[in-house]
Amino acid sequence: MKLRSALGRSMARLLALALLPASIAGITAVGVAAAKPSSAVSGCQLSNGPVKHVIYLVFDNTHFLRDAPNVPSDLEQMPHLLNFLTSNGTLLTNDHTVLISHTAGGILSSLTGLYPDRQGQTVSNSYFYYSPTKLPQFSTSFKYWTDLVDDATGTRDSLPNMVFDGQKNTPAPWVPFTRAGCNFGGVSTANIELENIGTGPFGDMSEAFGTGSPEWSDAVASNAAPSGTALRAKAFTDYVGIAIHCAQGGGICASNATNVANSRPDKLPDEPGDYVGYQALYGAKYVNQAIRPGVPAQPNNNVCVNDTSGAPVTDPFGRCGFPGFDWALAKNTLGYVAQMQEAGVPVTYAYISDAHDNHTSSFPAPFNPSFPRASGPGESDYKAQLKAYDDAFAAFFDRLANDGINKSNTLFVVTADEGDHYAGGAGIAQPDGSLAYAHTNCSWATTPACPTNQIGEVNYNIKAKLPASSPTFSVHRDSAPAFWVNGQPDRADPTLRKLERDVAALQAIDPYVSSSPTAVFLKMVDTIGEKALHMVNTDTARTPSFTAFGNPDYFVTDANPSCGSNPCIDYHFAWSHGDIQQEIASNWLGLVGPGIKRQGIDSQTWTDHTNVRSTMLALAGLRDDYVNDGRVLIEAIETRALPQTLIAHRATLLRLGDAYEQVNAAFGQFGTDLLTASTHALNSGSTLSDSRYTSLENSIQNLTSQRDALAAQIRSALNAAAFDGQAINEQQAKAWIAQAQSLIEQASALAAS
Repeated sequence: MKLRSALGRSMARLLALALLPASIAGITAVGVAAAKPSSAVSGCQLSNGPVKHVIYLVFDNTHFLRDAPNVPSDLEQMPHLLNFLTSNGTLLTNDHTVLISHTAGGILSSLTGLYPDRQGQTVSNSYFYYSPTKLPQFSTSFKYWTDLVDDATGTRDSLPNMVFDGQKNTPAPWVPFTRAGCNFGGVSTANIELENIGTGPFGDMSEAFGTGSPEWSDAVASNAAPSGTALRAKAFTDYVGIAIHCAQGGGICASNATNVANSRPDKLPDEPGDYVGYQALYGAKYVNQAIRPGVPAQPNNNVCVNDTSGAPVTDPFGRCGFPGFDWALAKNTLGYVAQMQEAGVPVTYAYISDAHDNHTSSFPAPFNPSFPRASGPGESDYKAQLKAYDDAFAAFFDRLANDGINKSNTLFVVTADEGDHYAGGAGIAQPDGSLAYAHTNCSWATTPACPTNQIGEVNYNIKAKLPASSPTFSVHRDSAPAFWVNGQPDRADPTLRKLERDVAALQAIDPYVSSSPTAVFLKMVDTIGEKALHMVNTDTARTPSFTAFGNPDYFVTDANPSCGSNPCIDYHFAWSHGDIQQEIASNWLGLVGPGIKRQGIDSQTWTDHTNVRSTMLALAGLRDDYVNDGRVLIEAIETRALPQTLIAHRATLLRLGDAYEQVNAAFGQFGTDLLTASTHALNSGSTLSDSRYTSLENSIQNLTSQRDALAAQIRSALNAAAFDGQAINEQQAKAWIAQAQSLIEQASALAAS
């Protein structure tokens, strides 16, 4: 099973359930219209200005740019969303994801304002870590916020999965809002709700409800049930993927006796400034009752929340509740967001699954041979899904407007976790205007040859292609695989160095490019280069021996492909990410609401995911209890909505922000040039070039140390200007800009050497 986000997050989260449409007979739809926002919002003090609601939406792999020249992009095919963003605010289309560029890392960086080295997910959506015996162990990125790396026993790695400075738990994104008296709702967004039904000592259910609780017992029963059965899905439906973190003083958790009984402690033991006495509602079983008080449960079901069409959101067996991460379709997610907002939850963070995978054919995985199936640009089911998404947004915006929730009082933030590379041939035009693709496994070692409209990644078992004498390792399966070599050898270990050179030398046929072998990997970094790219966190057991960034048509694995020869094309997957190509790195960010400039598309401002957090908090009049890695995007904010400290020396502040990002962001100029220099170093082989390896590595390490020191000073100054009323010192800022430019030039020279 591939653990990845493009196919959707239930695969990545090891969930094989809750992926069918909610079209089960016997569920009675309750009307779409809902009550006006409750008075619970009145206790929420977001700002001294007009921002009264916050709606954050993150798509999985949804694109502003076209994947085929003759096919409108994802956003072009959702005109209600695109027009809302461009007509009412700013759509920044020169946004970037982080490395490694997957769902978990991308979402969590925008939630926290931190690069992966400060929020833990330096390799995602899964990773390995070294046990005390130096053997790689598997872990998943998708866990509840306070879970451990080893959430089964806690003995092999007792640090938090979301690890922060000083090996503490990363501060939680809901805290500034709940401290301000605002209920905070989560819908399918990474790690802010329960992610699994683990019942081990440190599992999600044990942490939230306690070992031996009725909810924990439900999870035990679900875990023991056969795959594909209603019982197997029940605990997922009831407890995973939906949550409300309640406001200081109790908020919605204390609004009635039922909610009091259903709430549980919201435990954040490492939170700066303490976080004692807060409560949360975990799971649709309890959240649905809170946001639809007085609505009776359907027979043998929970209380229902309706999607944007008015139909109940259900699991595959017709039970109201969480539909599954892959079934976080726009209609389901937006239905939950609207219902939360109407019920007095004015801050909602929500996830929408991708549109380019055919979710209708994805359950149950063990029994359906078409699970999963990727769709190509312009394919009929892909177009239909985008049309359904657009319809959902049209209904969503109308519903909110009828509730008085609109651009005059609501901050809308819409983005995607990362981009994708399409692996496949050109589609064949059909009479209905769609394009058709060949959805069959394909191997060019046999006849007939792959068709020109073939779709699918090139699967490549790397272990079968390396010398038999290679050391034993575990690999993060990806187009950009990370390698953990048994024994955690030093980076200069001769055996490890030979493995790196052997990996760099691999070639294979990519039928989408040529009939002759081409390089499988384009760039490489070891632990020195990984640190420059924010891929080393404070848990040193997680640091990969090295990471190879590949031809994005490839999916690199350590097992024989199921599609035939090695390599071969597997049509189930066709959208690659995790890698470094521009179509993967490039992203978009839409902002609408009080204080946001109405300037349509901004393709000039260079930004990345870490800037989302600071920008949102500045507009909401709040602050984090830690220093963010990102900056406030003053380019998109009206002057009247900025503090004086972000107005003073504006030209210098803009130059400083740009220099900071180019020297610090993974996809900034400094990072991309050091990636090239690292590749030169790792490809070194002879005695002479081993000296070159040492020289290049030392230079990369030295430049990274200087960069880290400079970045720490700049981010502190930018945070102080945004949240502490301390204007930047213009002369100091100019000196920092000069230092950043010098480091960028040195990195460029090193890449060219």
